[in-house]
Amino acid sequence: MGTSYPDRTNATGIWKLSDIYKNKISEGTYPQQGAPGRGFAAGGNDSPNIQISTVTIKTAGNSTDFGDLISSGGNATSCRGNSTRVIFIGGSPSANTIQYITPTSTGNAADFGDLSSSRFMIGGGSNTTRAVNYGGQAPAKGNVIDFMTIPTLGNATDFGDATQSTRQVAGNCNPRRAFMVGGDDGPSPSGPIDRIEMVEMSTTGNGIDFGNLVAATASCPQGCGSFTRGLNGGGQASPSYFTTINSFNYDSLGNAVDFGDLSQARRLMAAFGDTQRGVWAGGITPSANVNTIDFITIASAGNATDFGDLNEVKDSPQSGSDSHQGLEEFFPRAPELYSPTGKVLPQGRGRGDIGLFAGGDPGNDDTIQHVTISTTGNATDFGNLTVGRFETDAVSNGTRALWGGGKHSSIVDVIDYVEFRSKGNAADFGNLTGVRHKFGACSNSTRGVWGGGQNPSGRVDVIDFVTIATVGNASDFGDLVAVNVGVCSTGSTTRGVFAGGTSPSRVDVIQYITIASAGNTTDFGDLLATNQNQGACSSSLRGVFGGGYTGSGTNVIQYITIASTGNATDFGDLTVARDSLGSTSNDTRGIFGGGGEANQIDFITIASTGNATDYGDLVNAVNTPKATSNGHGGLS
Repeated sequence: MGTSYPDRTNATGIWKLSDIYKNKISEGTYPQQGAPGRGFAAGGNDSPNIQISTVTIKTAGNSTDFGDLISSGGNATSCRGNSTRVIFIGGSPSANTIQYITPTSTGNAADFGDLSSSRFMIGGGSNTTRAVNYGGQAPAKGNVIDFMTIPTLGNATDFGDATQSTRQVAGNCNPRRAFMVGGDDGPSPSGPIDRIEMVEMSTTGNGIDFGNLVAATASCPQGCGSFTRGLNGGGQASPSYFTTINSFNYDSLGNAVDFGDLSQARRLMAAFGDTQRGVWAGGITPSANVNTIDFITIASAGNATDFGDLNEVKDSPQSGSDSHQGLEEFFPRAPELYSPTGKVLPQGRGRGDIGLFAGGDPGNDDTIQHVTISTTGNATDFGNLTVGRFETDAVSNGTRALWGGGKHSSIVDVIDYVEFRSKGNAADFGNLTGVRHKFGACSNSTRGVWGGGQNPSGRVDVIDFVTIATVGNASDFGDLVAVNVGVCSTGSTTRGVFAGGTSPSRVDVIQYITIASAGNTTDFGDLLATNQNQGACSSSLRGVFGGGYTGSGTNVIQYITIASTGNATDFGDLTVARDSLGSTSNDTRGIFGGGGEANQIDFITIASTGNATDYGDLVNAVNTPKATSNGHGGLS
């Protein structure tokens, strides 16, 4: 059970009983006591085999007969389905069959539809609604990725392509990402690889590189896990069979580490779990096919322990679970019951009200701080960046906040992200096109853009962009015409505006881009004075720049009308003169935080000129705590 719903161990926050009743009774989205927690090992290449065996994951013991597959389906795939439908795909040799069972009642599998191409030994996994089938063998290596919508019977649809053609792969997943793990990129028995790659299940597109296994491994080192940790165990790099269980963090690009060992070196087995316990069943040892079942406790690294035996020996079975790691809380949760505020979490311009500040100096701060923009008061802790740093900058599409680049012990190209709806630490998103800091950033509901800044060689004019909904590296957008360091940026749904900076002396230049169209900036007008290191925020109409350095820290606030061009106009004054501050807005109210190694937060009403008013304090007193929100003026 998640801690976002009221229970005896979690008595904080605000819940409406009517909302809980609606989610539980009408919408079916309140988390139940959990699915029964069954794991399944189905079919196999020996005989051929069509029997489906089942165990209760929380209770050690031997498996029992559940029913039969339509066809043998020896495959060694895992993690597809939800609490009401468990899915088995493909099969050896080279079948395109998709079949399913209802895990709550014993019986035979039924036809679901067909894969987009016949294949077996397929990576990927599923969340509650979508199953992604990643790569596979048909009979040669392949790079196909396709997907199904689990509640709706039908054929798989094209999703994209894996980064390389591979066979004998395994899968893993969490509620957001599907993985292809290991495999063989050459004629058997040579060519095992250590590659882990991934896709975001909510989108479509090609795979991206995630990291590497402990060792190159083919023959399906099958996967299970918790919501945060993926485990893939066993496999082969001919002539060696492995006992190794690899462990990796789903949310952070990087390599796997050793978790422990299976009880036997083997390959081509079933794997399933319930987010707390991982189980491997059957498979092939160097000397025989086996019916061994091992288990581990996912939260604690260590070796596997005997669970029991399959009711028959299985070589290359498919596997699944009604409570696997892709099924967060077993059912999707309604946002009003788990937002950072404990209330409904609207998003978009004029609706979103969550402001996030992150990073800063001194101390290479990694703190992410949260405020509710329309109220006043002190910031509270939200989580941490993957790397503590300063002089980063932030973008948002209303659902997701990203911080790119910055400086730690060196200048970095890291892009981190968090989801506004749930407090927690940032995860790795990808990388900028190069390392840099001291730049400006703006966004609309689709794209995030970073422009200008500095790398170890000096000032840069580069503008990068990402599609915020899709994890991956940034691409080139164009160039700043005025090459500026210490530039600030804000924007509307259409335009991004970059203001001030040094080039190499301070400038008063304002320049703009059309966010939807890659290209270089165009001159907009001038600031009231040469200025660098300002804070910037916006409504859909006005862009506002506050503070900065004009030879000393300044308290001046100035504004522009984003849809037109022209020079900035005086707006009022901050409560304290300072530079290197962060700023964001909810379309109505703009806030300015930190700067000058202070923790002060000021606010203004964007539509009405005048001086800023005290809002409260940041958690930490820092320079450059860069900010964004889920309701800023660039959002739809």
